[in-house]
Formats: sequence, C-alpha cells, structure tokens
Amino acid sequence: MTDYKEEDYLLLSGIQHFVFCRRQWALIHIEQAWEENILTVEGHALHERVDNTSIREKRGNTLYVRALPVHSSILGISGICDMVEFIEDKNGVSLFGEDGLYLAKPIEYKRGKPKTHEADLLQLTAQTMCLEEMLHITINEAAMFYHEVKRRQVVSITNELKQKVKTITKEMHHYYTRRYTPRVKTGKHCKSCSLQHKCLPELLDRETVSTYMNRLLEQ
Repeated sequence: MTDYKEEDYLLLSGIQHFVFCRRQWALIHIEQAWEENILTVEGHALHERVDNTSIREKRGNTLYVRALPVHSSILGISGICDMVEFIEDKNGVSLFGEDGLYLAKPIEYKRGKPKTHEADLLQLTAQTMCLEEMLHITINEAAMFYHEVKRRQVVSITNELKQKVKTITKEMHHYYTRRYTPRVKTGKHCKSCSLQHKCLPELLDRETVSTYMNRLLEQ
C-alpha cells in the first residue's frame, strides 16, 4: 500500500474513540460534533498537567520528553505522545542534541483505571508504531499510567496489537474518505458518552432519522 500524504493524516487520538464506538468517532472526526461531559473534562485536566511540565528533562541515564509530536505515513496518522522515556542503552539509537544511544519507551496518561476494552491499549500501540517508523527502531515495551490507581502498567507491544492497529486505521480512512457515519448497536456504554444526545441512541434502536421524519410528515 502506498504511504499516506501528510494532508490525509487522521488524528491518532481518534483510535481510542473508534475502538470505543465507531459512531462516536465519526461524529467527532467527520461531522465535527462534540459535547463535554465529566469524563472528557477530567481527561483534559489530566493531560494539561502532563503537557504543562518541562518538555525535555534529563535525569541520570534517562531523558524524559513530554508532549512529543509523532506521525506515521504508513498508518496515515499523527498525534502527541504524553511522554517518551529515552533510556541510554548500547543497543539504542542516537538522538539529536544528545550523546550516547537510547531506547524509547512511550508512556500514556489516562484518567480512571484500566479498561475492560482495548481502546487505551491500541492508542498506545499506535504511538509506539509511529515512534518505530520515525526512529527506525523496534519497541517491545510501553506503559500506561492511570490517574485513579496511580500505578504504571507495563504493556508488551505485540505483533497482534500492531495488526489490530493497522486494520483499525485502514477502516478509519475508509470511513473518513467516504464521509460515512456508521450505525452501531447501543448499550450501557452509551450512558457515559459525551455525544449521546447528538447520537440519539434511543432513536437508533428503533429507526433511522430519515424514516422517523418521513413518518411524521406522512401523518
């Protein structure tokens, strides 16, 4: 497959929305709809605390880089890594402005606690794949830090996870190119969605909006 052009890149953060609910992703990224709820407000506040600290800091043999822009022309995505730890290692790669060789380890910060679905995990995997492409390296390990439990969770970046990201980003580009907002099954997750009023989950369970409007006009 030909690499994507920069103007066709999708937001890396959209992977989390897409995995949680394809319709939510389309409403946000295609139809530009957005409503805040307590979950999104808390999430923004957490990321602001991470991003507002020093951008680059060296402690011992580790370089901490926060809010690092990343991209992948293969996946056609771009975004920001909350933090990347570059650890000195003879098997690593050189970094601009730094002596020695380094291994990279992306760290993603999230509100709440570990999820039962893979949305956070696949977003982190996508960040890792971007770093691998940019630095021409292989990264086997990353980490999540959940604000509620205040504990780092080490994540093994497997080929299975990478394949899932490739499949997901391909599907995202397919929907985006067609400007298509898919229908989805509603469920308990709809109650915590910031877009539940725009999505009209109760209506989706019964009929399409166009069918509903046509029926009203015929009455």
